[in-house]
Formats: sequence, C-alpha cells, structure tokens
Amino acid sequence: MRVVIVGAGQAGAALAAKLRALGHQGPITMIGTEKAPPYQRPPLSKAYLLGEMEEERLWLRAPDFWTEQGITLKLGQPVSAINPAARTVTVGTETIPYDALALTTGSVPRRLPAAIGGDLAGVYTVRSLEDVDAMRAEFTPCRRVIIVGGGYIGLEAAAVAAKLGLRVTVLEMAPRILQRVAAPETSDHVRALHADHGVTILESTGLERLLGETRVTGARLSDGREIPADFVIVGVGIAPDTALAQAAGVALDNGIATDAFGRTSDPAIWAAGDCASFPHKGGRIRLESVGNAIDQAEAVAANMLGAAEPYQAKPWFWSDQFDLKLQIAGLNSGYDHVVTRRAADGATSFWYYRGDQLLAVDAMSDSRAYMVGKRLIDQGKSPTPEAIATTQDLKALLK
Repeated sequence: MRVVIVGAGQAGAALAAKLRALGHQGPITMIGTEKAPPYQRPPLSKAYLLGEMEEERLWLRAPDFWTEQGITLKLGQPVSAINPAARTVTVGTETIPYDALALTTGSVPRRLPAAIGGDLAGVYTVRSLEDVDAMRAEFTPCRRVIIVGGGYIGLEAAAVAAKLGLRVTVLEMAPRILQRVAAPETSDHVRALHADHGVTILESTGLERLLGETRVTGARLSDGREIPADFVIVGVGIAPDTALAQAAGVALDNGIATDAFGRTSDPAIWAAGDCASFPHKGGRIRLESVGNAIDQAEAVAANMLGAAEPYQAKPWFWSDQFDLKLQIAGLNSGYDHVVTRRAADGATSFWYYRGDQLLAVDAMSDSRAYMVGKRLIDQGKSPTPEAIATTQDLKALLK
C-alpha cells in the first residue's frame, strides 16, 4: 500500500512513524509546505521566541530518522491538487500516486483584513517557524507591541514580550480574555498574573484599524482612542486548512469531516489533527492540540492498516505564561458551575461541572490537580463538588 501524507506537522509525523512502528512496509511519502523538517509548534510562542531553544530542538525527530525508516520527505513543496479519481497528488510538476492518502494539513492563522491595515509591515501572526523568525528582531526592550486577541496564543506572546522588557497592550473584543475557552475564574487568575508583570489588557475593546502608511505605527480602537505601537501581533484564532480537501470534493463540517475511524467521505482519504472533525459523544468536534494531533494520527495509522478501532479522544491542553503552567484536562462545553480548589501550598484549580458531572479542570501550576482530574474524567468519575473543594489528598478520590 502506497501512503501519501499531506502535511508535515505533528499529526503527519506521528502518522508516518506509527505506520512504520506497526509494520507497514510500503512506500510512505510526507509532503510539507515548510522547508523545515517536522517540528513542534508550542515552543514557538514561548521558549523559542524567548531565545531559550534552538531550532534543532524543535525538530520532532533527528533528520536521519526519516531516512532510516524509509519515509520520503518532500519539504517546501506544497501540494497543488488532489485527483481522487486517479488517486494522485500533484507537487510542482510531479504526480505522486497513492493507495491511501492522509490529510494532516493542520490549520492557518486568521489574519486582519487589509482594509483595516492587516497588510502593513510590522504586523505578524504566530503559527510557523518562519512567522517567529520574522518577528524575533522586533523584541527589543522598551519597544511597544499591541497584541490583538486575548486567547492563549496572544497571551503567551504577551508574556514573552513582557519578560523581554517590552511595553505590552493586549486588545480583547470580548468582555474578558479567554472567554471562549475558559471560565471567569481562570480569566481572572490569568489577568491578574499579566497585570503583575506590567501587561495592559483592554477588554471589551475592539480594533477599528491599524495606523501607518507602509508600516504599522499604532492602532485606533473601537472607542476612538489611538495608541502607538512599534509592531503588532495578531492572535485571533486559527481555521482548519481545508482548501485541498474542498477542491477534491471531500466533505467538510467544521474541518475535514471524518468518521469515527478517521476516514473521510472518500474511502481512500483519511484526516487527522487540527484540520479534522470527528464524532464525539453524540456530536462532532475538532480539537486544536498536540495531544489530539498525535493520538488521532496514530489511531488513523492503525485503522489504515485494518484495526477498525474508533478513535476515543481524551482532550488535554496546556499554556505557559510567565511562571504559570496552566494544564487543562477535559472539555468544559456546557458547564453550569465551577468549583474552586485552593490547596494548602497555595496551588489553585478550577473544576467544571454540568449538574453532578465533572467535565474538565483548569490547573494553575498544580500538576497534582491536573493529573487527578484527568484520571477522574478518563474513568468517568465525578466526585462531589464539596469533595473537590475540601479533600486534602486528591488521590483519595480515585479510589
């Protein structure tokens, strides 16, 4: 079986490696638009941007791994078309045949429209190695940076900028930062942390437009104020990269729609990672996380080889900001109340419930709460809110 993987990120790399680990002997070709070998993205907005990590440490595998495993990498060569009838992909002037095609195309950052200055020099997104390399020279002490968007990517970039001595302003259109993904308790905790480090957060504040002729010089806000900036980082979310799938006639539904096994509407095409949506607890979800990219890709690799095992997602996420390590287990969608736990050592965690059911936990530099919460959720156990708030030894709740 000839396998072609379009997308050389976390999911693509995991899928290729798993195919070989499971004994697949046929040709594997992995195609990526970036010139760098498969690498991890989370450190881009943290350790790499801070200068604490070299590029080689980002790489998921040593370069000789791919050669040793007989995996052909085609990097810096985007796929221009998929022909489902002929079962081929086109890369430049080359046509590559496949028996099974995996789409691990990931996601693309949402950008500001050119009409409001999104195309000015000095405006950046944080998604790729190239993005971060382009902006690193901007991070000089005392310079002014505006960050558009108070989600995790924007706040991580704000933390790095503040640590490097820049003057940082975060613009969030919603009433509070992290509103789409976290409870007010988590927002309050993170907001206070940034305030302690001198970051200015403007909530319920939209961007009317960026200012400048050819290079950004500032921003006009929705309330009419104008604030100066030496550069701008846009962190307003990402969208699944579905262009190739759509052109090939593959069904979409908040991403590339797959069944429980990772197969798309075309029986020879599979999908995994940020770009894929899949059945989950009677609905359909798409997860943007390293954990899902790896787990789903490995499940798809097994199913390509005939395992026929539905993918069971176990969502977890993390974010590093200043000295805070925020670890998240579960999905908080549909929660109706939050339980706050403060441990004797001062560690704090927020536990999401819907009725009596535990849905998720946000652990604020509290690895014990995260590990116990993750195990409880995986096991389908829901201690009472009173037990979460008062039990001294959380591990006792696992018994």
